Amino acid sequence: MGRRIILAASDGSMGGASGVLLTLADGLRELGAEPLVVAPEHPGDVVGAARGRGFETAAIEGSGVEYARALRRWRGENREGFLWCHGLLAAAATAGLPRRIVHLHRVPPGPLSGVARMARLGARATVVPSEFLGGHFRGARVLEPWVAEPEVVRVPRGNGPVRVGFVGRPSEAKGIHLLADALASLNRLAPYRFWLRIAGEPRFVDARERVIVDNRLASLKGSVQRVGRMPADEFLGTIDLLVCPSTVPEGFGLSVAEAMSARVPVVVSDAGALPDVVGLDHPWVARAGDSHDLADVIAEATRSLPASDVVERARLRWAARYAPERGLARLRELLESLGILG
Repeated sequence: MGRRIILAASDGSMGGASGVLLTLADGLRELGAEPLVVAPEHPGDVVGAARGRGFETAAIEGSGVEYARALRRWRGENREGFLWCHGLLAAAATAGLPRRIVHLHRVPPGPLSGVARMARLGARATVVPSEFLGGHFRGARVLEPWVAEPEVVRVPRGNGPVRVGFVGRPSEAKGIHLLADALASLNRLAPYRFWLRIAGEPRFVDARERVIVDNRLASLKGSVQRVGRMPADEFLGTIDLLVCPSTVPEGFGLSVAEAMSARVPVVVSDAGALPDVVGLDHPWVARAGDSHDLADVIAEATRSLPASDVVERARLRWAARYAPERGLARLRELLESLGILG
């Protein structure tokens, strides 16, 4: 291809959208492009991760509106190549500029829906990670993310409690408080039957919400462990069941796809694209926002462990849709259709 493609982040912290950005940078390089990652200087998580993978980077000062203005100025001074905007802030900051791809990862809350329409002005294409999200943005192109198969070393639990895993920001939007309620109710029926392991940090979770979440986790009476940010291959080997109980519509579910590839059973809520990721025949889908239904579904999944038939179907679905070679093929097709590749 021999073309510069600039991947612009909306914030400098690592999260689902940032992970997709870096995976796309890997894919673009494999297809012969010359990726340049642009992100805020502080926090420098995205810039640092991109440099660690050998990508050229540009760190821009500021955050929020200040970063948005600086990003638009930077683009005015660096006009070479296509600009691939990840997230609403980067897209809105560069609205109307030529040679742009807008990549939106979630449904914008009501007040920001107008901003999203404005952010798409002049874009060559709008890209979203799921058919669910595509239904919210007319004319959007679906580019499902892909995840590499983690090299999981399993730690057997023996006769210990069922180890339930949660990945992501421990917030009400991600449903961690409802998961705590569900496990607490199950543990009342069989004390210490379930143990919760949380891989994630409460960055950008406000003080009020932290108090709520901490109080709900306290109801587990010590049957909870916070491991912070932990590589997927390490974390997935230490749990028996991954639960993704989001209460707000998810644009995709990267941790779900990772678990599917690693043959780890998964319980999801019906929030947004999560049911689409696991497939219509997946047996363990709980109603979003309902801790009682979540407890019932977790109990049902636990009775089925090791659930070999379910995890094998999930593994085949990952191989068919979310494996790296599938994602690269979709990325090549998108770029060729836009006249950027070939």
